[in-house]
Amino acid sequence: MNKSHTFNRQRWKMLLLTMFCYLFFYTGRHNFGWAAKQLAATLQISYEKVGWISFAMLIGYAAGQLINGNLADRLSPKHMIATGGLLSVGANILISFSNSFITILVLWTLNGYFQSMAWAAGSRIISNWWGDKRSRGLAFGFYTMAAGTSSIITYLFSIMLVHEGWRNLFRIPVLFLAGAVVIFFFLVRNKPSDIGLPDHTGNNEGIALDWRHSYQTVLSNKRFLVVCLSLGFQSMARYGLIFWVPLFFQSSSANAQWGLWITLLLPTGMAIGAFSFGFISDQLFKSDRIKSITLGMSCCAVVSLILYLLPVRQPLLVGVLVFCAGFFSYGPQANFWPLSPELLGHAYVGTGTGVMNMCAYAFAALGEPLMGKLIDLTASKSIIFITVAGIALLSAVTILLTNQVNARAATPQPTAI
Repeated sequence: MNKSHTFNRQRWKMLLLTMFCYLFFYTGRHNFGWAAKQLAATLQISYEKVGWISFAMLIGYAAGQLINGNLADRLSPKHMIATGGLLSVGANILISFSNSFITILVLWTLNGYFQSMAWAAGSRIISNWWGDKRSRGLAFGFYTMAAGTSSIITYLFSIMLVHEGWRNLFRIPVLFLAGAVVIFFFLVRNKPSDIGLPDHTGNNEGIALDWRHSYQTVLSNKRFLVVCLSLGFQSMARYGLIFWVPLFFQSSSANAQWGLWITLLLPTGMAIGAFSFGFISDQLFKSDRIKSITLGMSCCAVVSLILYLLPVRQPLLVGVLVFCAGFFSYGPQANFWPLSPELLGHAYVGTGTGVMNMCAYAFAALGEPLMGKLIDLTASKSIIFITVAGIALLSAVTILLTNQVNARAATPQPTAI
């Protein structure tokens, strides 16, 4: 067996292992939206306060991304993922025994940080094994698809458990995360040289980086910062759907019989969208991520507007639209992550991904209490969709500005330490 064939087989193995692990990560954070209605009743708090709990987790996640993205460039990615996953399991289980708003707020914030230890580290592993730009979009599309599929798994568990009480939503699904993390830890390898294969020798490879210079390089790239802003709006729209759509269908008496199962079409659309947009950017738009993102977020805005205007009495049509909302709200995210190595260079993948994800979740965090407040003020859950439509449109418009600004440095040069 020649080295080329061995390398190709191993890089697919590492991609699939990383995907498998992340497949269960959302069981530790996307379960919260399903607990929102019962949690508000148990703690006797408003939906705005529920939104603040979600805000706290997302802020913890955003802050963690800023730190852990850089650490993923310097430490062992697989150790970071395993540690974060197991700590997240512990935080979820502790929440299931809590009865205090403050206690849950603190634990959910910590959980956000623990969860943040995985994504950039996984991106680092994938970038180590998939250095070719022509195939990188496909690899990150698969990786993002795993995250979308993780939402499907979490929604499926939640639909089955929601009538058993909100505490079980925090206890049972995360056990699968614990198992996946252990399997991942023992089988994955951070980079090809760990098993005697040559490492990718692309731009900036193999240089130990000064962390200050890493952040300086990333934050001085103007095109990259515009991408981060667009991703922020994309993430705000996505979380506006993923967190509040379960509440919308749980609260509507008109669709009580079929509404819960329709929600499953949202993460299904997200997973398929992530996979599809990897192909869309690489094949249809010849690796032009900007055009692909613009298309997806524009379509998300249109679909969300239709959902707002449409009476929720037609299960088939509503189901198709919910699927499309998931497809177009999340699919473009697969096109954002390859922009980190493409705009910054291979050596800055972890730091760049961390900064991107920090922006994404900071924006998503701001959207949660805002959405809760709008629901409290209007007493209408459908306000979710018109709000998401506006935010998605902002993402589409912002990403178009990327080609209108110049990066401070075309090819960043790392500083060795």
